[in-house]
Amino acid sequence: KAKCRSVAILLPEGTDARLMAEGAVYGMHQPSGYKDQKPWPVEEVILLAGAEPAEADRGQLTAEGINLARELVEIPANDLGPEEFAMRAAQEGAAAGLEVAVFDETALSEMGAGALLAVGQGSVRPPRLVRLSYVPENPTSNDHLFLVGKGITFDTGGISLKPGAKMDEMKWDMSGAGSVIGTMCAVAESKLPVNLVCAVGLTENMPAGNATKPGDVVTSMSGQTIEVLNTDAEGRLVLCDVLTYIGKFNPKVVIDTATLTGAVIVALGNVAAGVMGNDQKLIDKILEAGQVSGEKAWQLPMWDEYQSYLDSNFADIANIAPGRAAGTIEGACFISRFTEDYRWAHVDIAGVADIGDGPNKGSTGKPVGMLFEYVNSNR
Repeated sequence: KAKCRSVAILLPEGTDARLMAEGAVYGMHQPSGYKDQKPWPVEEVILLAGAEPAEADRGQLTAEGINLARELVEIPANDLGPEEFAMRAAQEGAAAGLEVAVFDETALSEMGAGALLAVGQGSVRPPRLVRLSYVPENPTSNDHLFLVGKGITFDTGGISLKPGAKMDEMKWDMSGAGSVIGTMCAVAESKLPVNLVCAVGLTENMPAGNATKPGDVVTSMSGQTIEVLNTDAEGRLVLCDVLTYIGKFNPKVVIDTATLTGAVIVALGNVAAGVMGNDQKLIDKILEAGQVSGEKAWQLPMWDEYQSYLDSNFADIANIAPGRAAGTIEGACFISRFTEDYRWAHVDIAGVADIGDGPNKGSTGKPVGMLFEYVNSNR
C-alpha cells in the first residue's frame, strides 16, 4: 500500500533466510496475460540477516522454480496444449542451459508408446514427450536422478466423462509435469553438482469418435497389455510409457509426480501428498525433504495384496480396480509394474497441487520445493 520500490527486512537472529527469500518471491506471483493486474511496485527486497547469502539465493531460486510451475499450470488449456507445453518446456530448458529433446507422435509410435498414444487419440492436438537433461561441470557422482511428470494438459475423462462441475480445474492435470520442469530449472540455476534428467508425457484426454473406449486393450512400451476399464484413469497410462522410456537410461533413482487420483484427497485431504514406492530409504528421504521444504507428505502402504486389484480377464493388467477401495494405492500399484528395474517413488499431488475456490484460487507449485530439497540434500 505504501508503493515502496525497495524494501529492507531486518531478520531476527535464528530466522531462516532461505524461507524468507522463498516467501518473498512466491508472494510476487501473479497470473499473467488474461486479466488486468495492478502493477507490482516492489522492485527490490533486501534481507538483512546473519546468514550466508547462499541460503537466501537458494530460497529465491526455489521460489522461481515454484512460480514457473504455477505459471504453466494456470495457463488455460486452449493456449497450452501438448505442443505448446513442449515448446515452452524446451524454451525454459534451453534458457537454463539444459539439453532438450522433444518427441512427436511419430517418434512415440516408433518407440511403441501405445499407452500414452491411446490416451491422446481422441484429441486433435497430438501428444509429446519431452526430456530435459542437466549435466553439471563437476558432478559428485556419475549416477543419474530422474524426475517424471504427468502432463495431461486437459482431462475431460475421455469416454468415461467427468461431471461438469469444476471440470475447468482439469487444466491443472499437468501439475506434475509443470513441477518437474520448475524443479529442473531451479536445479540448473543453482548449479547443483547432480546429474538430473526429467521426462514428461504430454497429451489431452478428450472424448471423440476415435477415442479409446472402456474395454479396449492397448499395448504399452514395455510390451505389457492393458485393459482400459475407465478412460479417466489415464495418467497412469501416460506415466507407464514414460517410466519405461527412462528405464533405458539405467537411472539410479526415479521419482514421478502426478495429480493421479481423487482418492488421495479422500485419504489425506488438501494437506499432504501421498508417497509410495519400491524403496523405503528413498521414500524416507522424500518425506524428510517435504518436512524441510514445508510441503507435507505421507506414506501409504503398497502391500502385495493390493496388486490383485488390477487383475484382468483379457490383458496383463487392468488400468483400474473394479471397485472404489484403495484408489490411490492401486494407482501406485499399476505404476509399479513398470518400475521394477530401478529404485522408484511415486508422489500423488492431486490434493495439494492447487488451491480450491476463493480469491487465491490457482496453482501451489507443489512439489517443487520438496523435489528441489531432495536433490539438494542428496547431491
